[in-house]
Amino acid sequence: MEETNAPERQLNFLEEIIEQGLSEGKYTSIQTRFPPEPNGYLHIGHAKSICINFGLAKKYGGKTNLRFDDTNPVKEDTEYVDSIQEDIHWLGFDWAEKHYASDYFEQLYEWAELLIQKGLAYVDDQTLDEIREGRGTVTTPGKNSPYRDRSVEENLDLFRRMRAGEFPDGAKVLRAKIDMAHPNMMFRDPIMYRILHAHHHRTGDKWCIYPMYDYAHGQSDSIEHITHSICTLEFDIHRPLYDWFIEQLGIWPSHQYEFARLNINYTVMSKRKLLQLVKEGYVSGWDDPRMPTICGFRRRGYTPESIKAFCDRIGVAKRDNIIDYSLLEFSVREHLNKVAQRRMAVLDPVKVVIDNYPEGDCDCNGANPVPKTEMLTAVNNPECEADGTRQVPFGRELWIEREDFMEVAPKKYFRMAIGQEVRLRYAYFVTAQSVEKDAEGNITCIHCTYDPATRGGDAPDGRKVKGTIHWVAAHSAVDAEVRLFDRLFAVEAPDDVEEGHTFLENLNPNSLKVVTAKCEPALADTDNSQFADGIARYQFERMGYFCTDRDSTPDHLVFNRTCTLKDSWAKIK
Repeated sequence: MEETNAPERQLNFLEEIIEQGLSEGKYTSIQTRFPPEPNGYLHIGHAKSICINFGLAKKYGGKTNLRFDDTNPVKEDTEYVDSIQEDIHWLGFDWAEKHYASDYFEQLYEWAELLIQKGLAYVDDQTLDEIREGRGTVTTPGKNSPYRDRSVEENLDLFRRMRAGEFPDGAKVLRAKIDMAHPNMMFRDPIMYRILHAHHHRTGDKWCIYPMYDYAHGQSDSIEHITHSICTLEFDIHRPLYDWFIEQLGIWPSHQYEFARLNINYTVMSKRKLLQLVKEGYVSGWDDPRMPTICGFRRRGYTPESIKAFCDRIGVAKRDNIIDYSLLEFSVREHLNKVAQRRMAVLDPVKVVIDNYPEGDCDCNGANPVPKTEMLTAVNNPECEADGTRQVPFGRELWIEREDFMEVAPKKYFRMAIGQEVRLRYAYFVTAQSVEKDAEGNITCIHCTYDPATRGGDAPDGRKVKGTIHWVAAHSAVDAEVRLFDRLFAVEAPDDVEEGHTFLENLNPNSLKVVTAKCEPALADTDNSQFADGIARYQFERMGYFCTDRDSTPDHLVFNRTCTLKDSWAKIK
């Protein structure tokens, strides 16, 4: 239930801008857009942008378009288009209209010809290296291209021949004619079009010239009447050029606003580096649960609610900062604690035999005793009474976590130890009496006794025990492959490397450990189709939050660890 007396959240600077614009009558409703380039899978930074764009439109009764910035056919693919749409829907958002920058190629071309006719664009034959050298530096002005003063007629002829495919890649570009001495380097005759003889995922081979981002973006916003073109801070120096193109063309005046991008420690969010991790096999794919991609978080067991809560917590700022990864984990723990049903699974099992527990009945020949089984009641989720209870089988032989037993326990060790009474979750009080070991001295079996009067986990005489551990009955346990994922990088700033080194050297060698766990049989009955995104999420009691993986089958269960119950990295740091 929501608190009625909760303090009202202070408006962020984008909300203030929107509310002021609405009150002044600049617009009657707002229109935002989310404009990813389909050259990779979306990551958690894109999730923040999605939440901002769709969230603002929803709050103020506006609309959000999805527009694919598909102006570079060399790097783009329909695989990425499909994944982006899936990720947005999984987060719980839907767009008003779907567009592509390629929808506007003809209009953008016509506007480019208009700028040529106005003497504001020209065809340059210089190489990219020559253009780069001619731009100068922040302290020295650039130099005019020797082709800068071509006539309008010559520029139109060359530009049309560029479109017709007469010239090879790199032979010519179209540049805006602004000011080679401008203090903003973006204004030093930026490139508007380059030649690329490459197959486009939507337009095929129709085009061999493609617009640059700085030319296409603002005009695409204008066509769609975007009132608030919301970008990350690195685009702030692009804003004057964004405005310049719109002003010179005399088209609908969209406007750009910038916010701080999302930076999280222990990860990288460069698409180029994420692609390198995939292509060079450091991860299993874009949806590897260690990746910071939205599909990676989904496969790891994160929920849309937890990611949106995380984005809401970090807020919308004007200044870049680094967000601690633990805040992301806190957000998923908080949500899963409310919605994830509890199950028992033992990840590092050691056998326990309760010597005074009944062995069971013999078969009709008087041999082969059938293990005695009793069913105990376990709570599915103490945070949600409606989730009810389940029956868990219990018997003479159990599996417990190896770390839950010590032969000689220190003073404040409250789990199982020789002569020390401990509670088995939902079951009985037991006391370890002796152990069996192999030739190397490893414990292979713990022998215990139990108190039958403590069924359900409480003693009728009122005595208390300080330790409670989980268990799984050996005779009904099901095996499962459990993938213990951790942070992909071992250092807080994996990009911070000295010359001659790469971010790959900072990979965490312990980011994945695979174990065979013993699980209660209820986990074998998981029906993933009952869950909205086809992923069942559980709390393995005392161990952490886990989810079913797409590799899981009825004959081979596979679970991924979403996160531990507590921030284990806090102790490491």
